Amino acid sequence: MPTATLLIRRGAAGEAARHDSFSLDFEPGESVLDGLRRLRVSQDPTLAFRYACLNANACKECMMLLDGSVVYACTARLEARDMRLDPLPNKPLVRDLATVIAPPDERLRV
Repeated sequence: MPTATLLIRRGAAGEAARHDSFSLDFEPGESVLDGLRRLRVSQDPTLAFRYACLNANACKECMMLLDGSVVYACTARLEARDMRLDPLPNKPLVRDLATVIAPPDERLRV
């Protein structure tokens, strides 16, 4: 069976960044978000990324860099190749692929 290899940026804000490599059996038609969700269940439950809806391209929560280009993980297709995933560079990093999405004036104050 073909394999998709995800090279994922790991670490929290203020930590040295590293990239971990994960291999998944490639399933045609699967989105990058599907692959990330499957990876979190089967290989690494500590992986952090955002999403709120599936394949609707409406919430903008799952935006990330795929091979240097901004994509929605819910619409980008998983491919049987090496794919590099990084957080959005212009947003504050929370951890791994999760960034702060809401503008400062729309965040809850705690």
